[in-house]
Amino acid sequence: MAHATQDRPTACLALADGTLFYGKGFGATGETTAELCFNTAMTGYQEIMTDPSYAGQVVTFTFPHIGNVGVNPEDDETADPVAEGMVVKWDPTEPSSWRATETLGEWLTKRGRIAIGGVDTRRLTRAIRQQGAPHVALAHDPEGNFDTAALVAKARGFAGLEGMDLARRVTCAQSYRWDEMRWAWPDGYTRQTEARHKVVAVDYGAKRNILRCLASVGCEVTVLPATATAEEVLAHKPDGVFLSNGPGDPAATGAYAVPMIQGVLDAGLPVFGICLGHQMLALALGAKTIKMNHGHHGANHPVKDMETGKVEITSMNHGFAVDSQTLPKGIMETHVSLFDGSNCGIRMIDRPVFSVQHHPEASPGPQDSFYLFERFAESMAG
Repeated sequence: MAHATQDRPTACLALADGTLFYGKGFGATGETTAELCFNTAMTGYQEIMTDPSYAGQVVTFTFPHIGNVGVNPEDDETADPVAEGMVVKWDPTEPSSWRATETLGEWLTKRGRIAIGGVDTRRLTRAIRQQGAPHVALAHDPEGNFDTAALVAKARGFAGLEGMDLARRVTCAQSYRWDEMRWAWPDGYTRQTEARHKVVAVDYGAKRNILRCLASVGCEVTVLPATATAEEVLAHKPDGVFLSNGPGDPAATGAYAVPMIQGVLDAGLPVFGICLGHQMLALALGAKTIKMNHGHHGANHPVKDMETGKVEITSMNHGFAVDSQTLPKGIMETHVSLFDGSNCGIRMIDRPVFSVQHHPEASPGPQDSFYLFERFAESMAG
């Protein structure tokens, strides 16, 4: 299908340094400001857009074919897109999947998210790698009228993610129970009816598939808001506590999360954390976190398990990292990134308290990291 030629672009991406990228807008119209990151995953754009860890970010997809399998309600990681917008190389084509219920463009329009196509994403990715994740303004106007000076000024005015507690923005409003298990052919999603362990999952921006993985290893899951206190967590008499993924600066969220986690640790319960939950557990144990240059976002990140020597292909999404140099005595580094050596996992040497930076529920390996959920279940059985 030949694309209609247009005299003027209908979308503009303005970086805080004054660089402008023009393209063809799709999805919602209007403007948004955010931090810009890139994701190297070849699939899973819908899961990425609905991952609460992307709050405050516009995502550049380095893979050119985005939108080709449409969208469907089963693949949402939360009720609505959380990422602020998306940047792609080629305009999305008509979806070619039997599971699709609507096109990517329709879905974005309904959910108020702006997208731009026709951008040289390789050049943009190079810029992010060289200068760090830039602040940007993204505008979509079907008439093609852009005040570029104002857009650059808005990008410069974006506060950034350092010091931002975004978990409070994406967490659940009230507690709820979860019993849906992982998707499996031919039945799709089934319910957990024979739970063996009671788990409280603290929601800093939890992805549904993490909760499904917990249910699939025999957990009865109660989800509590990010601001839950240790007393509220322990009132459920859980066998273990799970700390979820989420967006923003772990040090900011840690202001209320760290005292809660320390209270749970004092109670002697098994603890398992993923992503932001990993960073928060590290803070509670006395380590520090740092902002990365451009973070890790993708589905093909090699991570080495230092205890077994095994390499896992993992899904990653984080802009902050645990500083392994600050790990206190009694805390072991269990996983490292083979891309840059950054920390990807810790555990207490003498207790079933552990966490990882990557996303074991996201199945890029496809099941390289699922043992972590089984390890958590075993620690509660013991």
